[in-house]
Amino acid sequence: MKRIIYIPFDHLHSNYGALKGADPAVDVIAMVESARMTTGRNWHKERLFFLISSARHFAKSLESEGFQVEYVKAATTVTGLELVSKKYPGLPIVCAEPSSFRQFEALKNHSVTFVENDFFLTPRALFRSWADSQKSYLMENFYRKQRVRLDVLMEGADPVGGAWNFDKENRLPPPKKYEGPDYLAHERDRIDIEVAAEIGHLITTTWATTRAGALAQLKNFIDNHFAEFGPLEDAMTTDNWALHHSLLSPYLNNGLLHASEVVEAAAAAYRTGKIPIESAEGFIRQIIGWREYVNGMYWFLGPDYRENNELQANRKLLPLFNDPSATKMNCIKETVADIQDRAWVHHIPRLMLLSNLALITGTNPQEFLDWMREVFIDASEWVMVPNVIGMGVHADGGQMMTKPYAAGGAYISRMSNYCKPCEYNPKLRTGETACPFTTLYWDFLDRHKETFAKNHRMSQQIFGLNRLNDLPELKERVKEVLEGLDQGSI
Repeated sequence: MKRIIYIPFDHLHSNYGALKGADPAVDVIAMVESARMTTGRNWHKERLFFLISSARHFAKSLESEGFQVEYVKAATTVTGLELVSKKYPGLPIVCAEPSSFRQFEALKNHSVTFVENDFFLTPRALFRSWADSQKSYLMENFYRKQRVRLDVLMEGADPVGGAWNFDKENRLPPPKKYEGPDYLAHERDRIDIEVAAEIGHLITTTWATTRAGALAQLKNFIDNHFAEFGPLEDAMTTDNWALHHSLLSPYLNNGLLHASEVVEAAAAAYRTGKIPIESAEGFIRQIIGWREYVNGMYWFLGPDYRENNELQANRKLLPLFNDPSATKMNCIKETVADIQDRAWVHHIPRLMLLSNLALITGTNPQEFLDWMREVFIDASEWVMVPNVIGMGVHADGGQMMTKPYAAGGAYISRMSNYCKPCEYNPKLRTGETACPFTTLYWDFLDRHKETFAKNHRMSQQIFGLNRLNDLPELKERVKEVLEGLDQGSI
């Protein structure tokens, strides 16, 4: 044997990373199930089940290809690699560039050598060259460059359909009664059952843990959901837990699917004429635009970025984030219950409910970030740091986003069916039945009006404060709301 190839649990693809060109005759595969990963934090059991079972299935698939696979359990990744090195003394260790600053430093200090991480479509150096050339880091500018560079949904130099994005077409509220095609239930095997038993998890069938299952999920999305995805991608409803979302982010983030094959499948489906441009563009933008942009910004902004707290938000994490019974707000109760069931909700509940609530209550960004990292099945460090610190709670002072994504109950009422059975009224900002989102939204604007006074994207909202004739009453209601949220009674 000539070298040890270390495969992190988010590099599970034979054709990319350090496995590209690997040879069973000379390469030993090392995989480490670290206690830091499994017990270091209050991880959602569904998340742990998915990551561990996927890794063990991948190790088995490599063995079937003839590789010698050393799958070890250890306190840390480095400790595990030391165990493998004792068995194969003197062999160098190679790995694709890790996906977090912490692991990058740990492996570098252990003399691991790196090959380029090609699990993304944009090399880190290429993203940095783009970012260095920008006055502000607008995702839309990056996305258009990506469309041209990757030649996706293009007709020569022009975008297919005559526009770069179709956001305006993709903001429909949910239908009054929604029944869509079923999502897949994935059969479980011996490995799945063993992993669930080890971590004390009641086994579920929501998420695939094999490449075959991930490919089946991709096919199901393309065949049954893709056409309807766009217009309803921002809608929220209790009638269906996923609407037409792809459910592919966990597989993209652990490597079972590669972005290129997802984009190729989507583009091919669009070329059949059965997929509307607003659905095709909206979905492909999530992959080649937002996903690539967030990863690029994670590495560009540096390891200290996650500690930003420009709005000086220091409230402790609210009880409702861990207990849906600790709130009477129907939207939050339903969303947190969904997270507890599946470790997943789509991007709008994450941004406009969970992050919005953390933002307008002044919740500490790092506490909220830690919670988001722990409960979502697709919550890689590179995903959550920019999404939470930059977009979700505007803790970076506007480095990523030009405005905070703060909203009152009117937005939630318009884009969901949560409000009708709720005891709070999204139209009211004062009084016992006022929606906490509406009350806290106006309080947030008032608290930070000087900060946002010169922000042209916030001028209309800040100006709206001048029309409030009940600000003293609002401030009293704010005290009641915050106290009630802390006590789990609102």
